[in-house]
Amino acid sequence: MTGTRCTIIPGYLLTRIARAEPDLAPAMELTLRDSADTRARREIEATRWPGGHAPLQGGILPATMPGQVAAPTVRHEGERAAVPEGATPRRRVHDADGGTALPGRLVRAEGDPQTDDPAVTEAYDGLGSTWELLARTYGRDSLDDRGMLLAATVHYGQSYANAFWDGRQMVFGDGDGVYFTGFTRSLDVIAHELSHGLVQYTAGLTYVGQPGALNESVCDVFGALVSQQVRGQDAQEADWLIGAALLTDRVQGRALRSMADPGTAYDDPVLGRDPQPAHLDDFVDLPHDADNDNGGVHINSGIPNKAFHLFATRLGGRAWERAGQVWYDTVATRGRIPRDVDFAGFAAATVLSARERYADRPEVVDTLREAWAEVGLEVG
Repeated sequence: MTGTRCTIIPGYLLTRIARAEPDLAPAMELTLRDSADTRARREIEATRWPGGHAPLQGGILPATMPGQVAAPTVRHEGERAAVPEGATPRRRVHDADGGTALPGRLVRAEGDPQTDDPAVTEAYDGLGSTWELLARTYGRDSLDDRGMLLAATVHYGQSYANAFWDGRQMVFGDGDGVYFTGFTRSLDVIAHELSHGLVQYTAGLTYVGQPGALNESVCDVFGALVSQQVRGQDAQEADWLIGAALLTDRVQGRALRSMADPGTAYDDPVLGRDPQPAHLDDFVDLPHDADNDNGGVHINSGIPNKAFHLFATRLGGRAWERAGQVWYDTVATRGRIPRDVDFAGFAAATVLSARERYADRPEVVDTLREAWAEVGLEVG
């Protein structure tokens, strides 16, 4: 993954706010500058420690150390998950107290009682819910499948309008209070950003152009699945919105993104209109640099998002079961997709995953192929 943090709010939205709202410009510029100043950190963390983590500041040590390669776990239907029934996640939540030093002051470790800070509780619970989906549904013990510590920092920066995975941990700002609320309030956002760690430890999708858009889309998928599992929703009941809880009443919109209807999440005088396409014919071709969202990674992700939504809703039932399993198998099977895979290659890989797992259920493969065809990708 190259050259930038994976943030939930794309830079183009922060730039729009800074230009339209002079009072908010310092906070927006701080958020943008902070990401630019540490742009290389995530790339280093994602590539320097293959299959493992560098130790975090403050004595946080991961389960997997440099030099240990965590093999991806893919289990087939009927196989027993490797994660013991009584296993639990390992979580630590820190407080940056408005600063930017990471990880900050430890405020809650695994098993500690709840604090009176809602952001700490939301972060702790969101980390746990993501671990539960990976462990109980896909048999994966944390992001690296070796019980890796899940660390988070809340109250990062002053009016910091973003959340991100930096290659080692989760970081949450409190929002500007005008357009965005606190970033721990949205479970799907917590799970989305943590899923960038899952991608880092599996497919390692390059964060630019089509593979970058797939990176964002895969994280939207798992963000939605965590939220749906916690709420007990099936595919038809779910709203398929990402970041709905982040927007204040000031924003004319429903969420940051709609997986069901890309391009319809918001239409706001300041934020503009949701630019996501839902079909390959409308792919937005942008330069592959930070000023252009690394080639539109937050924009063109609408295309594979729509494909997954069609696949899940037409299969019916719980999306984290059959549809989610196919997506997990695709990213977690070693060598299934290259780091620089394009949309067509990813679509073909999902069909291969579906054929392998559901060989006796041809309707799954047929439904998947139809979903990809409806967004402009024909798969044989």
